[in-house]
Amino acid sequence: MIPENVMKKFDEYCIKKGITGKEREQKLKKLEEVMDRYLYEPGEAIGIIAAQSLSEPATQMTMRSYTLASQSDRLSKVTQGLPRLIEIFDARKTFEKNMTIYLKPNYNTKEKAKEVASKVKELKIADVITSDSIDLIDMKIELELDDVVHKDEVKRVIEKYMKGSEVTARDNKVYVKPKEDDQKDLRKIRNKILSFHVAGIKGITNVLVVKEGEDWIVQTVGSNLEKVFKMEEVDISRTVTNDLYQVYEVLGVEAARNMIFMETKDTLEEQGLDVDDRYLHLLADTMTFDGTIKSIGRYGVSGKKYSVLARANFEETKKHLVNASFYGQADEMTGVIENVMVGQVAPIGTGVVNLSIDMQKMRESIKKGKDAEK
Repeated sequence: MIPENVMKKFDEYCIKKGITGKEREQKLKKLEEVMDRYLYEPGEAIGIIAAQSLSEPATQMTMRSYTLASQSDRLSKVTQGLPRLIEIFDARKTFEKNMTIYLKPNYNTKEKAKEVASKVKELKIADVITSDSIDLIDMKIELELDDVVHKDEVKRVIEKYMKGSEVTARDNKVYVKPKEDDQKDLRKIRNKILSFHVAGIKGITNVLVVKEGEDWIVQTVGSNLEKVFKMEEVDISRTVTNDLYQVYEVLGVEAARNMIFMETKDTLEEQGLDVDDRYLHLLADTMTFDGTIKSIGRYGVSGKKYSVLARANFEETKKHLVNASFYGQADEMTGVIENVMVGQVAPIGTGVVNLSIDMQKMRESIKKGKDAEK
């Protein structure tokens, strides 16, 4: 039987396309066949099936590649295979981040793309000077700029972050004289000043303009989705990042869920593996169902299970059992793992239902059988 909402969408599709009569019946029959393939039996352990359907190809079939860095149109190494899947499932915050920035039709030219690239690339003071030195007589730091246009911005940034210091500029040079208390640490102060951000977008350390089909795109090392989305030239509907948390913070948990699904699917397909989308959706839903991003691991989904025995079965057994004893927690034994551990019938398959026998009808059936034999 086709669900009501699916049937409603099917009817809307037929009306929109003008499909009637026999053609509609044929398509409806095809839809029923497709729906039948997606059905599963009540009580089927879909979590276990999804886990083995993902983990077997992920661990055994994706170990032959790590990064893709040899292509000329790649700016940085791109993690692939098992390492990338581990990054996704662990919901890691630190890894090789990058973005692919698409431009609106009005800006889709090589020259405009180069302008955008120059705008997004992060520039620190170290990037806009030709030399730096320490004047031990006057106890000040001297910075020689490669272009005088950066002078005012460099002066403003240093004054902002080095409060109390004397900052002066002359020609293409900027002089910084720290407070007397700080003058003994001139080398440390110089290194600190060189790391100050003066232009571009923080977090994007390098850029490359590449033509992909009809589009001129900007590839980046580093990522800052929020700031890039605020740029007028950027097509936000196609611009992507591989940083899951930036997607979550800027676009919300549903976008993060879709990203988990797409990144996992793309990683597996790169290895020539075909895993049913429903397993990937189940994984993405499990990681995000409570409105936040949870990793699959001892501090995420597996470590936060309701069942004490299920948590103890995964990792850190002693910790979970001691904590449960201390806080007086009880295990309701409603899941699969805990029932298998203690040798009870697990609530899957026939274990989902309780069977009872009508003895009266059974006696009558046996009597009828004997009468028939006579």
